[in-house]
Parts: sequence; C-alpha cells; structure tokens
Amino acid sequence: MTPPLSDGDFSTLFNFLPIGAYRSLPGGQMLRANQALVELNGYASEAEMLPLVKDIALEWYVDPERRAAFRRQLERDGFVRGFVSEIYRHKTRERVWVSENAHGVRDADGLLRYYEGTVEDITDRIRDQRALRESEEQLRQITSQVPGMVFSVFVTPDGRREYRYVSSGVRDIYGLEPEDLMRDPMLVARYRHPDDVPLLEQDLQDIRKGPVDLGGEFRIVLPDGSVKWVFRRSYAVSASEEGTLRVGVLLDITARKQAEAALHASEALWKLALESAGDGVWDWNLVTGEEYFSSGIKAMFGYTEGDIANFAVELDARTHPDDVPQMQADRQAHFEGRAPVYRNEHRIRCKDGSWKWVLSRGMAIARDENGKPLRMVGTHTDITEHKLAEAQHRALEAQLRESQKMEAIGTLAGGVAHDFNNLLAAILGNLVLAREDVGEHHPAQESLIEINRAAIRARQLVQQILTFSRRQTQEMVRQPLTPLVEEALGLMRSLLPAGLKLVARLPAAGLPVLADATQMQQVLMNLCTNAWQAMEGRSGDITVALREVRLDASQALQIGGLAGGAYACLSVADNGPGMDEATQQRIFEPFFTTKAPGTGTGLGLAVVHGIVKAHRGAIALHSQPGEGARFDVYLPLAAGATDDGLVPDTPVGDAAPVAAPVASGKHVVYIDDYEALVFLVGRLLRKQGYRASTFESGEAALDWLRAHPTEAVDLVVSDQNMPGMSGVDVAREVRQLRPGLRVAIVSGHVNDKLLAEAADAGVCDVMGKQDSMDALGEAIRELLERTSAG
Repeated sequence: MTPPLSDGDFSTLFNFLPIGAYRSLPGGQMLRANQALVELNGYASEAEMLPLVKDIALEWYVDPERRAAFRRQLERDGFVRGFVSEIYRHKTRERVWVSENAHGVRDADGLLRYYEGTVEDITDRIRDQRALRESEEQLRQITSQVPGMVFSVFVTPDGRREYRYVSSGVRDIYGLEPEDLMRDPMLVARYRHPDDVPLLEQDLQDIRKGPVDLGGEFRIVLPDGSVKWVFRRSYAVSASEEGTLRVGVLLDITARKQAEAALHASEALWKLALESAGDGVWDWNLVTGEEYFSSGIKAMFGYTEGDIANFAVELDARTHPDDVPQMQADRQAHFEGRAPVYRNEHRIRCKDGSWKWVLSRGMAIARDENGKPLRMVGTHTDITEHKLAEAQHRALEAQLRESQKMEAIGTLAGGVAHDFNNLLAAILGNLVLAREDVGEHHPAQESLIEINRAAIRARQLVQQILTFSRRQTQEMVRQPLTPLVEEALGLMRSLLPAGLKLVARLPAAGLPVLADATQMQQVLMNLCTNAWQAMEGRSGDITVALREVRLDASQALQIGGLAGGAYACLSVADNGPGMDEATQQRIFEPFFTTKAPGTGTGLGLAVVHGIVKAHRGAIALHSQPGEGARFDVYLPLAAGATDDGLVPDTPVGDAAPVAAPVASGKHVVYIDDYEALVFLVGRLLRKQGYRASTFESGEAALDWLRAHPTEAVDLVVSDQNMPGMSGVDVAREVRQLRPGLRVAIVSGHVNDKLLAEAADAGVCDVMGKQDSMDALGEAIRELLERTSAG
C-alpha cells in the first residue's frame, strides 16, 4: 500500500521541483515520482510509470551494483550526497548520467520505512568533463614531444601567478613535477640566478603594462649548485581586468651557451691548432656575407691570398653543382636548430680545374634575440684520399662479387661439361664401332664421318668449357713466356684478315713462368681473335706487348686479389670501337657476346679468364667507348722450384700410354652409372679380346663378385662419381672380398684429395677421363700388362 504524503505543502514542492524527486522502498519498488522524474524516464505521467517499475536496481542502473553501493552508503550514513551513476531512461532505455541525493525515513520505532531523494540529469556535465579530460590528455601527449617545458600561466595585475598547465618537460629543466609548480607558482622563482633577477623583474613589469610578447635567455641555479641557461618565449593570449593568460615555452640551452663560451674563450687557440693540424679555418659573418678564409683553405685548393675575395659566395661558386643542394640543406638545418652542428661533404674546384672533396664542419656561435644566426665558424678538411679509398673499396667489393659469380658459373659449366663429355664419349665410341661394322665402302660411311666431325667439334667446345671451369688437366712447366708468345704470333700473322696489322713488342728476356704452353697460347689466340673481331672489318692495329712489372700489395689487390711481387704482363690492345661500362661488367661471362647471332660462342674470353685464374694470375680490362680496348694478363714470374715443389721442366699430368700387345682372355669388370657408356665399353673390351662383365652400380658389381667367388677377375675399372657407392668405396669392398684383385678408378676431376683416398683404399691407378674409347682401351691394356709383369 502506498504511504501517503505528509501534510502541508510538500505535495506542491514535490511536483514542481525542476529536478526529479522520488520515494522508494528499500527493496527497489518506486512509491512516488514527481513530473520531472517521470519525464526523465520517458513517461507522460506518474500513474503510467509507477506500475511498471518493479526493481530499481535491475531496471534503472546500468551497473546494478550501484544500487547496492547506494544502499550501503544510506545504511551507514543515513543519507547520500552527489551519488553519480549511469542509468537507463526506464521506458526508452536511453543511457544518461544522474546525480542523486537521498535519505532514509524511519518511523517512531526507528524502523526504515522508505527512501526519499532527488535525481538530477548531469549527462552534459559528464560529457564535458570527459571531453576536457581527453583534451588534456591530447595536450599532454603533444607537449611531451616538445623539447623543454610548455606552460600556460595566469598573471594578475599585482603580479601573482597561477599556472594552468605545465608539461612534463619541467622535470628536465628544474627537476620538478608539473603538479609541484601548479601547487606553488613561485617555486621556480627560487631558482633564479642572482645576476638575472633584474631581467626577470623587468619582464614582470612589462606584463603588468599590458599584453606583451617576451623572449630572452637567463640562468637558473639548481639545488646542487649547477647552473643552467634557459631560453624563454611567451605570448599573451587573452587579457581582462582580472589578469593576463600567457602561454610559452622554456628550452634548456646550456650546451649551446657552454659551446659559445668555450669558443669565445679559445678562438685564437683553436684556429691555430686547426691550422697546424692541416684543417683550413673559416669564420663567416652571416649578416654581411664576409668570410675569413685561413691561408690553409686557400692553399688547399691551390689559390694564393689574392686569388679569392673574403666572401662566402667565392667558395660557394666553386662548389660542385651536384653538391650545392645538400650543402644548403645542411646549413639550414643547423641555422634552424634542427642539427646541433653543421656537417657536410662536398667538392670544390681547385685552381688547376681539378676537384677536391672537403669535410666542412661548423657552428653558429652568435644569434640574435629571435635565434637567427649571426656568426658561424668552422673548418674544411681535405678528404679526397678518403673518398678515393672508399671508391676503391667499393670497386674491390664489386670485383669480389664478380669473382664469386665467375666461380659459380665455372662450377656449373664444369658440371654440365662433365655430363656432356660422357654423352660424347658414347657417341664417338659407337661411331668407331659402327664404322668398323658397316665396312669401309658402305654408303653410311659418309654420314658417319659427318657425325664424327660434328661430335669432334662438340668435344672441342666441351674442352673449352672445362678449361673455363678450370677442370681440365694442365701440364704446368717452368718455361720462358717470350718464345711461347712468339710462336703463337707466327700462327696469328697467317690468320689475320686483310687490313689488320699485328704489332709485337716483346722483350729479349724470356720471363720464366709456370705455365701450360698450349693453354697460354690459347689465351693469346683468343685475345687476338677477340681484338680483330672487335674491329668489325675496319683496318687497324693489334698490339701484343710483353713486359715484366712489379706490383705492390695495393696494386696487386686491385687488379684481381693477387699477392705483391714480380709478374709477367702480357697485353693485347686494339684501336677498335671500345666498350661501355655495361659491356665491361659482363665481358668474361660465358656465352655473353656482342657479336651477331651465329658469329661467336661467347666462350673465348670466358676461357681466357679460366686459364689465367688457373695459372694463379689475373686479367684486367682497360677500355672506353671510341678508344679501343686493352687486356692485360698478369702471370707470376717463376724462379727455381715452383710453389708446388715441382722440379723445373717437369710436366704435371699423366704420362702418355705406351702401346702394348692385346692380352686376350683377361677378365675385366667395368662399372659406370652411365648406361650408354657401360654398353659401349663392354662392347669395346670384348672386341679387343677381353672378357668383360659390366655393371651400372658398385653395389651390383659387388653382389656379382660375392655370388661368384671362384670366377677369375684380372682387373676392376670403376667410375669415381656415381650415385650410391663411389669408386673408392668399391675399391675398399673389393679389397675385403679379394685382397689381391687390382682396382683402377676413372674420374673427370683428379685432385690430391682423390689420390690420397684412392691410395688408402688400395687403388692401383687413378685415371682421368679419356678423350676416346681407343685411349681407354690403351689405358686398360697397360694396366693389365703391368699386372701380368707384377
């Protein structure tokens, strides 16, 4: 039952309050609501609203816990004041913010009967407060990025201050928190340097006279006794009878002032010191444009005292046009305070027309009250050699990358050539057998001969690729280079096209080198061929020169990673069209050619590069468009025994096989993973009177040997590089199965490591890949005869 309102005029007051008023039971049921509260909840009348309100805690408060907090406070204190909550308008469920005041009403026995209170809509106030907080947070974030202290202060006519805002930068300058200064506005006055107090007092007097912009520098003394220089700039943003609101910024300029003081105190000393250190000194009056140039600066560029007037524009006019924009940008960055010092590298034209690189460093040592620089001093340091060293370093890095690229291409080319060689061996071997099978007068002989010629040309191409990849066996002999060159030139003279003249400039000395004679003559032939083809049918000279040169460590490194020492330099030059930079970068790449399709393989210079590298030498190219080209080949001079411990005039390589009679009836086991070669070798051996058992893997051959322990075998010949077991692996297993059985290995890449492993496995001989089936047959025959003799 709804308790009646008390007598008197309460009912009138209740209904006409401009804010909501209510009476509710502690359990949450609404008993009465005035018109303002009814409208707040979206209803037209109290009669419409009251039956629909069952539980205020669940139906009204956005957070039902607020009702519990409301009741706890009422029970504890008997009233609440300014209780702020977010609620729903009961009918529309729109969310609004309200402030409640309430008290509990008790009967004569002290029992709580109901609550009475008021409700005020404060949504706009909450929204404004939230916006203010967000605005303040944005201001805090923005000013935290500004160096120094940003502030807003209200100054009354009598000089009292009230800081409205202080950024966190106050910590960096004064070591105070923003709240400290806002609580005690006169706190910073205690930090004023005694000598600067009159200056600050004058600023305060100017403020009292009316809105004024202020700027200047002053000192503060911190509690630890240290002194800081501070630059202040502030403006009046509003003024009234109550006072003036000002905003401004304080910047710590201690470092700059210390630099200025040190500069002024030792100006003569540092100028003298810098001059003696080889740096030129300049002192620039930015107002008049006059600039003092020390004698060191003028001498640095080859000028005398009277050659250059003492104005900044004089050197600026001699600055390389490409460097001017960056120089001006670096100056401006320092003038505007974005860079603490001016630093720039640029080129200046010398009196003789050459260019010198200088490192220019400086600092503005005087500024006006607006911070505009008035005077700037600094130095010029000659860094030309440093720049050249940088360029050389970049060139060496490019050369290293080029060397690595060529090495990778060589490895790829060698692998391809190895497999291709196997194909050609099968083709050529079968051609020989086919020609024997069909007879000398068979009509197919003509076609077989043409196939044989094409295969021979293909094999020669493979040899070039192998030479480029440095996998070809070399006969390195200590011998004079001059006779080799003379012999090659004799052949070249008969091959040169009409209109070309071959000029030789050879020394009397032999210039001994450790070299493969055939390959070195191939180098000269390829270079000369490349030279005459570059002439493109025009007349001209091809000059071949040979001389001894001594390279220091730096020169040798730049040429091609050589060691310093004595070298024979073989040069081939032409006066043809020359090459651009892009062509020079790729000239030694295999299959790269500037010739028309079908007129060149692109392997000539690649082979030259491979041969020279294999001879521990280097090749350099000098060319400009329209000025011809010159290739310089550097080979280390040899004296006495070589670095490999070879006795002079002792060739490195396999001895030529000696012919021997056929040993018929001998049993040879041949192993190779290449099916065509296995078939071909088996057929060849049988044709020469041998018994032949052929297998395509080491595992298959070993299985056969285990299955036929009594089968006589005279020799096992195995390829080294096979999937699964290698030739050396096969030799080890054969040694266990049949200790007396001789094993030979065939490899396209014989090296010291393979020879050592083969010897350890008991291999009787390691043979290089043969050029023909006949050569392989001769090698096997020799091994068998040596076995018989043993």
